[in-house]
Amino acid sequence: MAHTPERTCILCRSKFSKTELIRVVRLNGEFFLDETHKKDGRGAYLCSKCRESDDLLKKRALDRAFRVRVPDEIYGLLKGEHNG
Repeated sequence: MAHTPERTCILCRSKFSKTELIRVVRLNGEFFLDETHKKDGRGAYLCSKCRESDDLLKKRALDRAFRVRVPDEIYGLLKGEHNG
């Protein structure tokens, strides 16, 4: 049986299969969502429940994970809000 990589959601701290989570990547000071789970850069994972939670922005969970201020646009993308 093949090993299935697990990752931890940064907000609820639950473990999930890597493919069940949404990955946010920081590379060269820029942030983006990584749907392939293969892009270079530092990654942080969120489960689908926490992705839509108000606590994500209130607790600034991505800021804590990356130890730097994450733009509000990234939080908006995670909640499904589109600007422009």
